[in-house]
Amino acid sequence: MARTSDLDVAYVARLARINLTEAEAEVFQKQLDDVLRYVEKLRQADVTHVEPAGDVLPIFNVFREDAPRDWFTAEQALSNAPRKANGLIIVPKVVE
Repeated sequence: MARTSDLDVAYVARLARINLTEAEAEVFQKQLDDVLRYVEKLRQADVTHVEPAGDVLPIFNVFREDAPRDWFTAEQALSNAPRKANGLIIVPKVVE
């Protein structure tokens, strides 16, 4: 874990091209130092007998049964399309 003096908010803000006033940098530095101190306190907790877990509650296979069923035909899927061609929906270009 980095010591509080290792992380300089003003330096990181310059790297990220974020303009911070000196007062803002001081406030954020204090907040970051507080967070890092709290994380250091959490690292001191004894978790040797705690089993690692991905979820708080034991949840196993919550998927429903996959059953085949009728679905749209291509004509039905294209029936409300404002523009269509060759069985495809024509959409406006959004990337140049």
